[in-house]
Amino acid sequence: QVQLVESGGGLVQAGGSLRLSCGASGGALSNYAMGWFRQAPGKEREFVAAISRSGGNTPYADSVKGRFTISRDNAKNTMYLQMNSLKPEDTAVYYCAVDRSWFGPRMLSGFYDYWGQGTQVTVSS
Repeated sequence: QVQLVESGGGLVQAGGSLRLSCGASGGALSNYAMGWFRQAPGKEREFVAAISRSGGNTPYADSVKGRFTISRDNAKNTMYLQMNSLKPEDTAVYYCAVDRSWFGPRMLSGFYDYWGQGTQVTVSS
């Protein structure tokens, strides 16, 4: 079973940047599409970005398009989320997830099979 661990969260001022990492054990991430989701207090978990096995297909939520970049390094078994121009409304717990199906990167959390424990991102105004 794949186990995922996120890192890189923290407290940053509005306009700043953070890079989240998602490392895996128990399986090769190159076999799977992957995604980033986030959940703010009192809100449902929402899609942020996803990436295909090869990295060539990367859909984004409209709210982060142009500010966030998802990428992966299959040799290091790691996925990343570079977050620039952060806003207070980006404050949330960020989760990485794995989709074991053969479909391309998908936006609905229900399609994802394995999840990390989450990392807190707090953006102050």
